Amino acid sequence: MCLAYPGKIVSKQGDRAVIDFNGIKKDINLVMVDADIDEYVMVHAGFAIEKMTDEDAMAALTVINDSPQDND
Repeated sequence: MCLAYPGKIVSKQGDRAVIDFNGIKKDINLVMVDADIDEYVMVHAGFAIEKMTDEDAMAALTVINDSPQDND
């Protein structure tokens, strides 16, 4: 199963950015999207694949955070 996750850009240098995923910060490639600091992007496999509105990002995070966890 593939999973993309929304995160907020906290710093940017060229086509690389640091993305904040609920307190976890990761270096992500921005080559496929045009996004700036304080904007949300959907990230899959280390690449930002879509720029998101704040509202869409919050809605996605709500669904993810409210989903039951399968710990098997």
